[in-house]
Amino acid sequence: MSILVAYYSRTEVTKKLAEAIASETGADIEEIVSKVKYDGKIGFARGGKDAISEKIIDLEPLEFDVSNYDLVYLGVPVWAGKAANPMISYIKQNEGKFNDVKFFVTAGGSGFEGAIAEMEKYVGKAPLKTLTLVTKQVKHDEFKEELASFIE
Repeated sequence: MSILVAYYSRTEVTKKLAEAIASETGADIEEIVSKVKYDGKIGFARGGKDAISEKIIDLEPLEFDVSNYDLVYLGVPVWAGKAANPMISYIKQNEGKFNDVKFFVTAGGSGFEGAIAEMEKYVGKAPLKTLTLVTKQVKHDEFKEELASFIE
């Protein structure tokens, strides 16, 4: 089975989880890079505003074609109770190309349901599985059991 892990990470938390999934599954990995800068406090505020409005933004060129993969893991942080804009923009850019998907979502503490619902809406299908982890769990490597269950 061909597998891709595609993720967006502003603070490296979602990236850490994406790398763990790719390592465990032998998947290709694609970092989604926004042309809009979301660094620092101003970027944090811009990200929340853009998430609320579901703004589609420009992304840097992508390496992999999602239609070539049987399964795509989509990883995203929660911004203002929604999926971060770069991920929604990625999904829109690949509309109709996804085979099976799994979602992994990171957040400071809440907003998982909104992010998952938004991703499902844009992908156009339900994920096979979802994994939701708070930032603290990822930073302290307290997710091995959840990850094993998510990958199986």
